Amino acid sequence: MGFFQDMLSMFKKRELALIASNKEADGVYTFLFEKDKDLNWQPGQYGLFTITHKKVKNPTKPFSIASAPAENAIRLTMRISDAPSEFKQAMLELKPGMTVKMSGPVGAFSLQDNSPSLLIAGGIGITPIRAIVKQIESEGNRNGRHIQLLYLDSQKSFPYREELDVIADRASIRITYLDSRDGLNAEIVKFAGAHKDSGKYFVAGPKGMVDSIADYLQKNQIPKSNIKKDAFFGY
Repeated sequence: MGFFQDMLSMFKKRELALIASNKEADGVYTFLFEKDKDLNWQPGQYGLFTITHKKVKNPTKPFSIASAPAENAIRLTMRISDAPSEFKQAMLELKPGMTVKMSGPVGAFSLQDNSPSLLIAGGIGITPIRAIVKQIESEGNRNGRHIQLLYLDSQKSFPYREELDVIADRASIRITYLDSRDGLNAEIVKFAGAHKDSGKYFVAGPKGMVDSIADYLQKNQIPKSNIKKDAFFGY
């Protein structure tokens, strides 16, 4: 979507009813919501979600949509600590049939062409990338384009790992699981050396990590125009 489409999308608010929730990994939870028939999005986009069943401080937060449009549901996955914020505590209180409000979707963190693509996820930054690879699985890997996923998680919990392995096999996507920045940098250098200026780079995760990786890419002669970022903030 372009800027004006994003603005129009933000003005439209809709209620989403919870279907189910589950624990993906230690401290990581998924919430699955019903999808309106007229709600469409590009894999990798995000929405603004608002708590409505109780009053909380800062009731509206942005979250990537972790599901692909082909799944016909809105999936949110987030880290929730043992001492959660008011917003996340309210999310844990949701029961099937209860609702949140959503504005959007917005954002340009999505594949646009058949260029060789390196997807880099840090921790919970896997959420928009899960949507991207899930849609590739649904549509088929057009023209056999080269897609590689580097999944960095220092805690080695790797939410969605089993599902991602199945998707990768079906969609011819190479996945490398990493627990150190040195290992990540080595894989980036390999990809950049193989694809030069034709490669596209998609980096999602905590803001500090995303900015650091983007800087590293540019230091390795990757054009800034070939890098897309989706930086997450803690709340």
